[in-house]
Amino acid sequence: MKNYQTVEGRETIFGGVSYTSPQPCSFYHFKLGTRVTRPTHAFTLIELLTVIAIMGVIAALILPVVGAVKKHQYLYNAQAEMAKLETAIERYHAAYGFYPPSPTTPPTAGISSSLFNQLFYELEGTTGDGISNYTNLDGSDIIKAADVPKAFPGIGGFINCTKAGAGEDSPKARNFLPDLRPNQIARWCTNNFNGTPNDFGVTLLICSVGGPDALNKPLGVQDLNPWRYNSSSPTNNPGSYELWIQLVIGGKTNLICNWTKQVQINSPLP
Repeated sequence: MKNYQTVEGRETIFGGVSYTSPQPCSFYHFKLGTRVTRPTHAFTLIELLTVIAIMGVIAALILPVVGAVKKHQYLYNAQAEMAKLETAIERYHAAYGFYPPSPTTPPTAGISSSLFNQLFYELEGTTGDGISNYTNLDGSDIIKAADVPKAFPGIGGFINCTKAGAGEDSPKARNFLPDLRPNQIARWCTNNFNGTPNDFGVTLLICSVGGPDALNKPLGVQDLNPWRYNSSSPTNNPGSYELWIQLVIGGKTNLICNWTKQVQINSPLP
């Protein structure tokens, strides 16, 4: 059998079978019945370092954007939750003619007990006789009547309450927060409250966002960030109420409040 090989890129004849080579025929070794393979190419160290450097540049450009988007989502969620609380508080005001009461001591940074308020009970509604227990309307929470003034100084009971054994003309409790989610409330139990040994628990309205910084623990517990509420002595909203939350993001304290629509960065507390 004779092979007649032509010049590069032209027809080559193998035993009567023609093959048109796209490369110089001398570059390949052809044999009928065998598989033709091409040489592989391995990355050099310089190429690998170049790829790694490009990936590093891309990551440096993307990470700040991701962080900004995440921060915006934290703030948006907190603002949305505050708006729902404001709506519930205004509905309460329309029903009773006044805003939900708050403890006589306004929320003060560094004093965890001052962050407690009875918004959960007033906005969700309770039943009770004011002597033994108060139970919220869906039956998921119970607080002893004797513990109410301990947890909320100056408060003797709850106004949005259906009094057991009361006459038919007495007002019935209403739930102004029907869409409250589990991550928006927290049960807080303590054995030492305001320096006095106690053993009771209260339920607080919290922001679902939490800190979100792990170092921001107003009550000493991760992600337990209660809503601050003051209707007894508001200074920013005289005659009304103050509602706010603090989120620590990237080392900066973001104050979200109901007396301004703008998020206040490292702003002093009211």
